[in-house]
Amino acid sequence: MNLKLVTICAAAAILATAADCRARTPHPAPSPGGHPFEMPHVARPAIPADTVSVADFGGVGDGHTLNTAAFAAAIDALAARGGGRVEVPEGVWFTGPIVLKDNIELHVGQNAVIVFSDDKSLYPLVETTFEGLNTLRCQSPLSARGVKNVAVTGRGVIDGNGDAWRAVKKDKLNPRQWKELVQGGGVLSDDGKTWYPSESYKFGATSGADQNVSTWATTRADFERMRDFLRPVMVAVHNCENVLLEGVTFQNSPCWNIHPAMCTNLIVNDITVRCPDYAQNSDGIDIESCRNVVLTNSRFDVGDDGICIKSGKDKAGRDRGIPCENILVDNCIVFHGHGGFVVGSEMSGGVRNVKVSNCVFSGTDVGLRFKSTRGRGGVVEHIWIEDIAMSDILQEPLLFDLFYGGKSASEALAAGPEAESADLAPVAVDETTPAFRNIHIRNVWCRGARRAMYFNGLPEMNVEHVTVENTYIYAATGARINESSDVVLRNVQIVPEQGPALMLNNVKNLRAEGFVAPGGLDRALVVTGSRNRGIAVSSAQITKENADLSECAARYVVIK
Repeated sequence: MNLKLVTICAAAAILATAADCRARTPHPAPSPGGHPFEMPHVARPAIPADTVSVADFGGVGDGHTLNTAAFAAAIDALAARGGGRVEVPEGVWFTGPIVLKDNIELHVGQNAVIVFSDDKSLYPLVETTFEGLNTLRCQSPLSARGVKNVAVTGRGVIDGNGDAWRAVKKDKLNPRQWKELVQGGGVLSDDGKTWYPSESYKFGATSGADQNVSTWATTRADFERMRDFLRPVMVAVHNCENVLLEGVTFQNSPCWNIHPAMCTNLIVNDITVRCPDYAQNSDGIDIESCRNVVLTNSRFDVGDDGICIKSGKDKAGRDRGIPCENILVDNCIVFHGHGGFVVGSEMSGGVRNVKVSNCVFSGTDVGLRFKSTRGRGGVVEHIWIEDIAMSDILQEPLLFDLFYGGKSASEALAAGPEAESADLAPVAVDETTPAFRNIHIRNVWCRGARRAMYFNGLPEMNVEHVTVENTYIYAATGARINESSDVVLRNVQIVPEQGPALMLNNVKNLRAEGFVAPGGLDRALVVTGSRNRGIAVSSAQITKENADLSECAARYVVIK
């Protein structure tokens, strides 16, 4: 099977899907008022009325002619006149990189598909930020840097031709797919479990990397040795002001699909983002160190996190010091991915003032995913999440993990038993200590998950001040809360298929008010650890008789 061909040939189906989505009545964009934090008005970019077609500059939409020069000429002509709209009419427009300028709208029309070339020589190494670090990577197929008033709109498709760039793990494909992929070229890892598109990619992946960023390369020559490994983000919008993405289907990215970074005033509305489920690092949208963001009425079906909020990694992120703040997410669907709505793990510059509402997560590894680790630093706070429906969640509907190790929740589980934090010793708190606090979650429904909830804070920096209310979860096992403080579970119902409904370990000041568990459980509540304090549980189904309390925890637990 030609994996690239499969994705491109699906364009017709995608267009049909997009047409179906257009028939929906979208929610109006949230207004600045009525939110738990002061949300500035986010205006659409001001694009002049001047319009040209890429065909006016020699472009040919035959799926074969390389249109890089035509796109550049159309954009340059409009920019010289103060800006306007570049229209991409129906057809298949094959091209190299497209770079947007001030006051430019790229409008991908109905029945129009932009397919980026798989000729990697067209994408030179450029200085950029990726995974929260300053580094060199191949130029993004579609980019805008340091400009004002820029937009990508329309009802067409933008295809990143990502299969030409990405490695593929053997366990992501069936035997026939794997055989055909290997026979089509490329090289295998030494253990035969990963396919690489080239020796250059394999060298980059195996010579030392922190996730996807080299840990040893310092010169341009070093990076050139591994060019193929330095996959570009498909849409990179960095250091821009007044940005609009609307209506378009973005698919098959070499790496992350959409990466707005250090932007002010960003509107993303009614887009579709999709990648194959085997696509590594194919995040839907990564909003990094941006201010004043409205994301609405959009759909994501990818191989990694769906909607992700970031703010730089480790010392680089702390030195940048630009939080991601004033974010509204409303009426979005994530069909597949490692996480539905995600914060981290690169959050060293902080995340604050975020509201997520009216979303559906179906088939993701995790629903609401908050992740970080020692060494990051950064504070995630003032988060409000409400009216979330989930189904067929592979791991947890709600996850706070301050021991994140770079794997998806499913990959981490497959790697071996998770580390229990029963009495891990705290370490000194400093600027590298991450923090999750002041998070409010209500009106959540989930049917189908491995575990109802998992809070895993640090002994020295608990997950703290988290409220979960009016929440109903049916899962294989109950909720586990480790190293957490000032937690309120109000009107929470957890129905596990087996085991206790609620497991607590080293928890301080937790109130479970109106907690509902199945009747007749032999062990409905389990409390372990030596650092528990001030636990109060009010539940008709939890009694002293079906509570399993460790000797040192018993005196700190009140059951009503």
